[in-house]
Amino acid sequence: MTDTSDEIPETVATYLRLRGLAPSARSFKRRKRRAVDEENIPFSAGRDPKGISDVLGDLTRQAGWEPQLAREDVVRAWAEVAGAETAERTRPVAFSESTLTIQADSTAWAKQLQLMRAHILSEIVRRFPEAGVETIRFIGPDVPSWKWGHRTIPGRGPRDTYG
Repeated sequence: MTDTSDEIPETVATYLRLRGLAPSARSFKRRKRRAVDEENIPFSAGRDPKGISDVLGDLTRQAGWEPQLAREDVVRAWAEVAGAETAERTRPVAFSESTLTIQADSTAWAKQLQLMRAHILSEIVRRFPEAGVETIRFIGPDVPSWKWGHRTIPGRGPRDTYG
C-alpha cells in the first residue's frame, strides 16, 4: 500500500471520477491561498473604532445633507452671527436657493440691517461656507393686507374717506 499522506481520500477520488477528472494526489493537496484582505487584519488602520461624530459626518457627506444642515446651523447660530441685540429684534424666516430672508420687528430695524448687509453676509460665509448663502433679504413685520379676501373692491377701498 502507498503512503497515506500521498493518498487521496476515497470520497474525493469518487467525486473526481464522476466529474470526469483523473484523481491525483497533487491536485488534492493544492489549496488556494487567500488574498490578504487589508481591511480585516486585526489592529490595522481600517479596524480602529470611530467616534459617533466621525460616523455621522461621513453619513451626512455621503448623503449630501451638508448644505441643508449648514443652513440649519445658520438659523441656530443667528444670535452669534448678527449679535444678541439684533437677534432679539430679528429672525430668519426663509431660505430660497441662495437667498436668506430675515424678518425684523420694525421697518427701522429692517433698514438698519440693510446697511449692515455686507458685514452680516461676510460673517455667514466665513462661519458656514457650506450653506451657500449669497444674498440676504431683509423684510419688515407682517401687516394685515386690505387687498385680499372675498369682500375686496378695486381702488383704495375703505381708506378713501380719510381725505
